[in-house]
Amino acid sequence: MTAFLLSAHVLAAIVFIGPMTVAVSLFPRYAREAVRSGASTGLPAVHLLHRITRVYAVLALAVPVFGISTALALDVLTDAWVLVSMALTALAGLLLALVVLPRQAAVRAELDRGAGGVDVRALAMGAGLFNLLWATVVVLMIVRPGSTTGV
Repeated sequence: MTAFLLSAHVLAAIVFIGPMTVAVSLFPRYAREAVRSGASTGLPAVHLLHRITRVYAVLALAVPVFGISTALALDVLTDAWVLVSMALTALAGLLLALVVLPRQAAVRAELDRGAGGVDVRALAMGAGLFNLLWATVVVLMIVRPGSTTGV
């Protein structure tokens, strides 16, 4: 059962979080392009990237569910590397829900109205921090500092 849970956890992370982090990263670039060149080139990408981010954010909830189940099965739920990973995952989720998605929606709405002065710097910083949090979680999952289970 543990092998199944770990496999599901890793697959969910790859399939759901991977595309979401790419979409979050690309959104500011295409938003700037939509401002610079008009709706004909960048706006469809902005709409698509926002939709990918929203949909995959919901699907990615499977990752901590399988992760916690795996940690319970391995009896490592109270290990420091698991607790830190869970805290960083929660922080990434909050950042996504409270900063990235609302700012993406606001930028998208401004672009739909034809606003030319859209500023995506704060959104780009939020996207970078979001992806940095996920990269840190991945490293913790691989290195597992202090783990006695072996690699």
